Amino acid sequence: MHGWTGKILKVDLASGKTWREDVPFELLHAYLGGRGLGVRLMRDYFMLDPFAPEMPLIFAVGPLCGTVAPTAARLTVVSRSPLTGTIYDCSAGGRFAWRLKAAGVDALFITGQSAQPVVLAINDDQAELLPAGELWGKAVPDTVSALSGGGSVACIGPAGENGVLYANIMMGEGNSVGRGGLGAVMGRKKLKAVIVDGDRATAVADQSRFDHARQDVMRLFRASPVIFGELGIAEYGTPALVDLMRQRRMAPTENFRKTVFPDSGNYSGPAIRKACGAKKDGCFGCPIQCKKSTPQGEPLPEYETVSHFGALNGIADLHAIVKANTLCNELGLDTITAAATLAAWGEAKGRFPAAEEVASLLADIAHRRGEGELLSLGSRRVAEALGLPGLSMSVKSLELPAYDPRGAYGMALAYCTSNRGGCHLRAYPISHEILRKPVPTDRFSFSGKARIIKIAEDTNAAVDSLVACKFSFFGATIEEYAELLSATSGMEYSPQSLKEIGERIYLTERFYNCANGFTSADDLLPERFYNEPGSSGEGIEIRPIDRARFAEELQKYYRIRGLTPEGTFADPGFLSNQP
Repeated sequence: MHGWTGKILKVDLASGKTWREDVPFELLHAYLGGRGLGVRLMRDYFMLDPFAPEMPLIFAVGPLCGTVAPTAARLTVVSRSPLTGTIYDCSAGGRFAWRLKAAGVDALFITGQSAQPVVLAINDDQAELLPAGELWGKAVPDTVSALSGGGSVACIGPAGENGVLYANIMMGEGNSVGRGGLGAVMGRKKLKAVIVDGDRATAVADQSRFDHARQDVMRLFRASPVIFGELGIAEYGTPALVDLMRQRRMAPTENFRKTVFPDSGNYSGPAIRKACGAKKDGCFGCPIQCKKSTPQGEPLPEYETVSHFGALNGIADLHAIVKANTLCNELGLDTITAAATLAAWGEAKGRFPAAEEVASLLADIAHRRGEGELLSLGSRRVAEALGLPGLSMSVKSLELPAYDPRGAYGMALAYCTSNRGGCHLRAYPISHEILRKPVPTDRFSFSGKARIIKIAEDTNAAVDSLVACKFSFFGATIEEYAELLSATSGMEYSPQSLKEIGERIYLTERFYNCANGFTSADDLLPERFYNEPGSSGEGIEIRPIDRARFAEELQKYYRIRGLTPEGTFADPGFLSNQP
């Protein structure tokens, strides 16, 4: 078999047993790996409570992992989110994914709950559970330092141990499985960390064809101004978007009450480079190197993080924002939900947290003490507890990232149709609405957006299952990655066949959510976006979203998807008709 190992490592934390099983090739072909394989492996478990011992926590790599396919040293973690209740997947890059594949498995499937804290150590064919009592309570850097001699580390910090609903799983190199609270699932299982090492190579069926496909991808990367341009993400990282979002007047400010923050230049890409001496960094084996770090190796914040700890909370102090990012990484917290929860809480109180207050609030959240006990539950539960549910800027309980939907109507629709909740990465319409790639669309029009979002969701589901980075597609297309997969596997994949696989994955996720009670009522934005304008000016008017027009496009989306007007499935036997 080329590309895949055909093996899954299963771990029962309750009994301490580990064993390997074969993965039927039909499943690998039908779901690829990563997100798709993880979602398929959830079929018998998706209605369990996220904190049930039997709920799986699945780490899955893709068929291109282990090769030199650009940006493919990634994995996806899949489970059910304790924050949202939705089926949930989140990806991360780094050596961990590469080494998991090199240990001879396509997926790691963890169930059960240990009586005591443990570490799962995987070395080639060997897997064992080691006591981790002395590591429990330690921050992420200390945990990684203690374990990294055994290979690559994925671990949780105090937030995951204490069940914060938006706790991360952190990778040793600083990458994070960053949204939805999968770190809390890991913490409930009393699993402090996974260490993995391996030395197997991933076989490629047609090396010459693969090399040619890789050259095509790299050529397209180099030609992309978004990737390698003067102001591209390779140069400044994702904070290159700060100035662009300011210019488009769609930077979420003061809990989305406004859409322009006058002091956003304090944390733009150039400002971060100047103030922090930012140097290029990135995921293992990635040619783009979009991440940035200080000369001392401290990871610097991404766009979402600087914007939400900045504009969303009315904070202009770059050093406070960088410190907040570092603390979230050390404690194991999702920066987007943490900052958005503080913003909702701040609006409810009538005062957003000051820059000097953020660090202590984050520590309180991770340890669930004082104000942090309530804040650890995420913005929806905070706003409801304070009697002001309309202040949670979330969809399906997942806090919206740093693109105001009043400034990009495709984004508005995509937030709502995303299976995991309010996420910009499921369809990423920012690409065509703001970055104008591959072709521009009118950001203030819903016309054609239902079909565009559907196609993008299917494509991205396939990309997340390969597993490749979204940023690759600012240059390359699904066509080049289909060629890489064909060369690796020895089987023919076309862009259309990959989109069909993506559609299967998306609909499976949607079916799981519907079975758990989600309907069209959950596919709506917070009322603020329909009733209040953004910050108009400079010749740009940011109007409230037309509710009737939004509803019309949402119904069109359901029809294209083959769903009922309630957003559910007419065929209750949908899953039985899938591989």
